[in-house]
Amino acid sequence: MEINKKVRSKKLNTRVDLTAMVSVSFLLIVFFMVSTELRKPKAMELNLPDYDCDDCVPGCIDENRVYTLLLDDDDKIITYSGLLEYPREAPKKITYGKNGIHKDLQNKKNEITAYCTNLGKPKSGVIVIIKPSNKSNFKNLIDILDEMAITNIDTYVIQNEFSIEESKLLASK
Repeated sequence: MEINKKVRSKKLNTRVDLTAMVSVSFLLIVFFMVSTELRKPKAMELNLPDYDCDDCVPGCIDENRVYTLLLDDDDKIITYSGLLEYPREAPKKITYGKNGIHKDLQNKKNEITAYCTNLGKPKSGVIVIIKPSNKSNFKNLIDILDEMAITNIDTYVIQNEFSIEESKLLASK
């Protein structure tokens, strides 16, 4: 007599290998840590006009600190100090280079720094207004920005609006 014996399959222990899951999770953690570090906001210093000036209107700047550069075609630069209506020195034409704009910017920076130190505001300095005309080329603007970096002038603005007097000045020179 035969007894029906059921053949049972052998049950194997099922094991899940989590090695790959652990390595993927560590990679994700490292990725998110690096990406959040790279996304931190960067701050830029913002220089605002002095509001504690005794004889100034709030929001206005001392015209003794202003130095304007008008850029025109054929590598022409016309400079003046103060306001064009009441210039501190007459407008003059200068050139690019070591003995031109570089020397002039350095002299103006030293002059205005001494002026501000005498007023008791040693952290104040020259404010340069760069005005490229429609005829000036991009290289001239980059050269002026390089001069700002070389002479350590950190307060400057690029403006493309010309007053009527400035347009006449460019046309006459």
